[in-house]
Amino acid sequence: MNEVEIKDNSFLRQYETKVNGHLAKLEYSSQERKVFLTKLIVPEEIIAVDFKENFIKAVLSDIQEKNMRVVPTSPDVASFLRKNKRLYKEMLPIGIRI
Repeated sequence: MNEVEIKDNSFLRQYETKVNGHLAKLEYSSQERKVFLTKLIVPEEIIAVDFKENFIKAVLSDIQEKNMRVVPTSPDVASFLRKNKRLYKEMLPIGIRI
């Protein structure tokens, strides 16, 4: 599973994807030009080794296309960004360290 198709559900303020009828979501809030990624919810039925990472990558790609910054308040997202600092450090607002 490489590419994850995501939908930005701005009404519920979450990115979503469906896998085998199960909904995974990453909740967010936005303020000014920043997106606060607050909570990653992945049902047990779709936990694959690389699913979370691919889902987070797809969300970050969408945020990057919108030319916004990311504040990772979700432990899963913060951990992912720590592991991939070189790729995503320019997406962090000034003063935010992970």
